[in-house]
Amino acid sequence: MADNINAIFFDVGATLRYVVEDAEFAAAAEKELMELVGATEEHDAFFAKLEKNWKAYRKWAKTELLDVSEMELWLQYLLPDYPAERVAPNAARLTRLWRDHDGRRVVHEGTLETLRELQRRGYKLGIIANTITETEIPDWMCRDGVADCFKTVILSSKVRLRKPDPSIYLLAARCIGSDPVNCAYVGDNPVRDVEGAKAAAFGAMVLFEDAGTADREGKAPTVLPDYTIKSIPELLDLFPPLS
Repeated sequence: MADNINAIFFDVGATLRYVVEDAEFAAAAEKELMELVGATEEHDAFFAKLEKNWKAYRKWAKTELLDVSEMELWLQYLLPDYPAERVAPNAARLTRLWRDHDGRRVVHEGTLETLRELQRRGYKLGIIANTITETEIPDWMCRDGVADCFKTVILSSKVRLRKPDPSIYLLAARCIGSDPVNCAYVGDNPVRDVEGAKAAAFGAMVLFEDAGTADREGKAPTVLPDYTIKSIPELLDLFPPLS
């Protein structure tokens, strides 16, 4: 491992946490979502419309490399035909429910222990994540007792910038107080995560090879990571204690 790394940033979705299908959990989320907005359509028609609008938003976001706030997301993209006075106050909760309708999110084995050990070894830790929710990641950090591990948390829904735009990586480096060459990034996407970190001239890019998510964007990688791992605890072999 490059001996100049003093800060390590992480992706979250599929890197630190993954989705477990849970029909009962998802059904409860969908029921609450429909109740909050006062949905008048049948369940299947309502979620078919939401899925169509979601795909249109995702296409725009990936093209422009931008994300919007939760309120903008629901008022302008996902449910523009519903009353703003009902949707706007519930935007944050709606986003969480929309996420929950996929299933429960749990951490990969050994993740929490690895984060604490990297912190103990002297590394500054941070998060750079594309996400539509502003609260889910902070809530998870508090719930699993690792909030104190992270010095900087950069979410696309808060800063609008979106990976692989190198600007979001450079912003994170400035916030954590390290030059890009002294930063490493750990992510699972072989296109977006690798391209962004490399374009920002990060000192190291570590790809968490997850067969269930690799190349899910449908694009072939144009640049390669510096290192690959099969599990998060393998990071401890790459990042020894800082002197």
